[in-house]
Amino acid sequence: MGIEQERISILNRKAIEKGAWVLYWMQQSQRAHDNPALEYAIDQANRLDLPVLVVFALTDSYPEANLRHYRFMLDGLAETRRQLARRRIGMVVRKGDPANVVGQLIDRTALLVCDVGYTRHQRTWRRSISSSAPCRVVAVEGDVVVPVATVSPKAEYAARTIRPKIHKHLAQFMVSCPRYRPKHASIDIGQKGLDLDALDTIIKGLDIDRTVPAVTPFFKGGPGEAKKRLRRFIARHLHNYAGNRNQPQTDDISHMSPYLHFGQISPVFLALQIANAPTGAEADRAAYLEELIVRRELAVNFVHYTPDYDRYDCLPAWAQKTLAEHAADPRGTLYDRHTLEAAKTHDAYWNAAMAEMRDTGFMHSYMRMYWGKKIIEWSPTPEQAFETSLALNNRYFLDGRDPNSYAGVGWVFGLHDRAWFEREIFGKVRYMAASGLERKCDIRAYVEKVAALGRNRIDGAGPGK
Repeated sequence: MGIEQERISILNRKAIEKGAWVLYWMQQSQRAHDNPALEYAIDQANRLDLPVLVVFALTDSYPEANLRHYRFMLDGLAETRRQLARRRIGMVVRKGDPANVVGQLIDRTALLVCDVGYTRHQRTWRRSISSSAPCRVVAVEGDVVVPVATVSPKAEYAARTIRPKIHKHLAQFMVSCPRYRPKHASIDIGQKGLDLDALDTIIKGLDIDRTVPAVTPFFKGGPGEAKKRLRRFIARHLHNYAGNRNQPQTDDISHMSPYLHFGQISPVFLALQIANAPTGAEADRAAYLEELIVRRELAVNFVHYTPDYDRYDCLPAWAQKTLAEHAADPRGTLYDRHTLEAAKTHDAYWNAAMAEMRDTGFMHSYMRMYWGKKIIEWSPTPEQAFETSLALNNRYFLDGRDPNSYAGVGWVFGLHDRAWFEREIFGKVRYMAASGLERKCDIRAYVEKVAALGRNRIDGAGPGK
């Protein structure tokens, strides 16, 4: 069985040319296995009796990325290059804008294959390259379970509206990715790039924000690390997932979001591993798949069909209206961004959440909701709260700058939610209180857990080590 046709899009009307190779421009799907774009490129190269060459453009102007993100990504790329070499496939990583890096190889390319990204700059890169390339350009969508356009032709209102549309197609797309053996090797094809065995040297040569440190004691990038964490989750935590996924004091979560963000693990592979796991009850597997597929792909749907997904104007009209009606309500406490980043508020629970985010690049999803709601309460306007939330989210989270991030911040302000009882500051937007945390989870144990993570950071040992 080949790659599903619904995953494949021809981006221009040009012909397949005579060339030295089929070129796979890797960008979103940063992995050597369970990668539909890569496997499609191999299959097409075999049909054309050509090798397949992989190219990755390392740009130091990636929007809002900093040292934390680059280190995690480069750790993963180094592993991916080694895995590709074991398949006799060469990978060239060069510094520069994607159009320029791909342009250096395009004249000898018979067919250009790329993966699919959903954010504004990812789509702009693909449009630019497909319009300027002299050969056919094909995009293959491999970082959602069900292709976005197959699910719906429009932005969906909520999980309840997209859920049946996704489930209608799950059986067709929740299948293992085919794996092809290249007919021709490309390891020694003669194209030079950056030495991924010298990551520190590469990072020193990048013009990037270095004020946010890497979090390698807690999270190391790479497909192998992603699968190791997945195995640990299935063995030790999946059986508690349905009951504990909203219990931040526990570790009964998979920590897969950074690896999904960088395409270091396939969501289809992940879904199949969970669906067929020998541990956990049906409720645990169903709850996890709901988050992985329905909730995550609702976020992708939102970004794909919403041009202003990172602006306050993207919020539902009812949410903007009710927040505007309460914009002049008195705020008991206001905090500037510096105080928030320093985790120096009067709220010990919020401070712990901010510390987890700042020090580890991750925050339990339940605390992310509380974290964002409090920023609304502590900001002079809802517009400023939105800007602050998204900026901090994208700066510190490893999985920031992602459809899940944009939809997650939007949810705090009413996106994909419904109107609730009206109250000061929030209007009809859902509110969360510290007392609610105290009723629903052991929030003091969470505070202590984060304090222990801080001590581990100093000692150089992360969770699960």
